[in-house]
This record gives sequence, structure tokens and C-alpha cells, in this order.
Amino acid sequence: MSLSVALHHRFPGFVLDVSFDAPTGLTALFGRSGSGKTSVINAVAGILRPDRGRISANGAVVFDSAKAINLPPHRRHLGYVFQDARLFPHLTVRQNLRYGRWFAPKLPGPDFDQITDLLGLQNLLNRRPTALSGGEKSRVAIGRALLSNPALLLMDEPFAALDETRKAELLPYIEALRDQTKTPILYVSHALPEVARLATTIVVLDQGKVLRAGPATDLLADPELAPKLGLRDAGAVLTATVTAQDADGLTELATMGGPLWLPRLSSPPGTRLRIRIAAQDVILSRHRPEGLSALNILQARISDIRLSEHGAVVQLAIGPEHLLARITHRSANALGLAPGDAIFAIVKSVAAAQTDIGTR
Repeated sequence: MSLSVALHHRFPGFVLDVSFDAPTGLTALFGRSGSGKTSVINAVAGILRPDRGRISANGAVVFDSAKAINLPPHRRHLGYVFQDARLFPHLTVRQNLRYGRWFAPKLPGPDFDQITDLLGLQNLLNRRPTALSGGEKSRVAIGRALLSNPALLLMDEPFAALDETRKAELLPYIEALRDQTKTPILYVSHALPEVARLATTIVVLDQGKVLRAGPATDLLADPELAPKLGLRDAGAVLTATVTAQDADGLTELATMGGPLWLPRLSSPPGTRLRIRIAAQDVILSRHRPEGLSALNILQARISDIRLSEHGAVVQLAIGPEHLLARITHRSANALGLAPGDAIFAIVKSVAAAQTDIGTR
């Protein structure tokens, strides 16, 4: 495990009591505002000293109340990217990035040119922060943190102040960090679509406690957890491979349940993607429908059904993967749905937004 956290801390009117292990990759701390996400990441960083507990990162113990270990932030070798970029306004982008190297351990670390290329910063190096957009400032802040050669990269809602367009531009860079560097990432967010696209592991916090923790694909497709994640944003992730770019502006993808067509993607044939499909964008049918404008009709099998006052959340098995469908009680009763039943899942071609499509 790249990160192991067990801590207890009492605030006025609120108790934080969490324990989880995170493997290499991007681990997302997800939960509503006030659930304790930022407090956890601040405890890992050394900004908050818990009443008791133990925290280790990549095998190094940075906090252990029983052994009186509490390394100061600068000795934990962690990179922290805050909600605001916190760049030095009097320094150029190059100088801001080099600042991170000054505090790096005397060990082989990431190459300056490699990081600036990865984050698309080459043309910005001589600018000052006042001449950068919000998205550019975020990329510089991420680069500065990476160049400090951290054992762990902490990101506390780094895109919270950005609009959806700027966020969409930055998500591929986070995917590149996740996939192309060996630095594990602890990422705080309350935006479920963002978490679904980026996370390999999710830790769901609720009122200061860990509600669930595990692989992102498992938690996102769990119908029992859907109400806690937020029914409006509930949705699972499906693996797909680009097979063709059609002349009519659609991209064809292969999935375990059949072909999927989406508005033109820039990815070449052979690219493996993870597609987030919202539960509210899935329609169920007992028989393969005909005469519909919808192109995406996937074969599935019902693996679970969860009823609540808000309706029914149906888990659909598509090979080893799962989707969710959110329907009304009336629809569930009319179809007579039961676990084990064969079913067809209908998904609109435009249902998956560009921000819901990421690299595998």
C-alpha cells in the first residue's frame, strides 16, 4: 500500500475517525462538504495533528501518536496542490517550477523537461502568474509539486475554482499523471463525475467516518451505495475500445455488451477508454427494441436491484463489468425485473459528455 491512514481527531461538534489503505494510483476522497475530506488530507500533509493515529506513506511513518512521531510538513516529502494555485507572483513559471526542485530529496527525481512536456508548460516558462489563465496556473502548481520529487501527491479540489471548460482541459493532464508517473495521488473532490473519470480507488467519507473504500469500478457500480454518492450523479464506468471513426461524425467503440457510438472522439482506433454512463441515462427493455433513434443497445443481465423511496437502482452485468440504471417503481414493477434476468440497456449517443470519457 502506498498510503495507510488511521486517525482520530475531535473538533468542536465534529469527530473525525477514519481508517483506510490506498494502493498506488489515484485515490479519491469523496463526500459531501463537511464530511472530513480536507481534514484527512491536511493530517497526511502534517498541517493538522490528529489526537491519535498512525499515517505512513510509501512505507515511511510520518505520524504515530503511540510512538510520538510527528514529522513536520517539510520532512514528509509530500507535494500539496491546493484549491488555489498559490504561485509566487514575482517569479516566472520557470522559477516557480524550479522552486519545487530546491526542496526535493537528494535522490533521482522527475526531469524538468519531462514534467513541463507532460503538463504542456513549455510555452509558458517565461510568463509570470498574472499572465496565466486559471487552468494554466493549476498546471504550474501541479508541476511545482511534482518537481519536489514527492513520495505522495496531495490534491485538494484543485479545479474547484474553474469553470467546466477549463476543468475539461485539465482532466487529461491528471490522467497522464496517474498513468505515466509512479507518484501515488490522494485527490479530494465532491464532484462524482470527476472522481469516476480519474480514480482507481475511492474512499467515501460521511460525517467524519469511512462509509466505504475500494476499487472505483466496484463502488461506482454498487446500487446500495448510489444514494450516498448522490442519485442524480450516480453512474458506473464501462471499458471500451475505439474501433472506427465513422464518416457521419460518430466514433464506434467495442464493449463487452456490444458496440457503442459516441460523438466524434479524437482517440485513434485501438485506444482503450473508460466511459462513465449516468444511471439516469440508461433505459431498460425486456426485448431488443426496434424503430428507435437510439443507437446504443447493450446486452446485459440484472445482477441486483435496490428499491428506495426515490425509485429503483438496477445493477446490470455486462461481462465482468457493471452499469447502473435508475428507474421508477412503476417501471420496475411493470417489467417484472428480477436478478438473473436478461435485459437490454439503451443509452443515448450523446449521454456521455466529453468530461465522462477518459483513458483506461
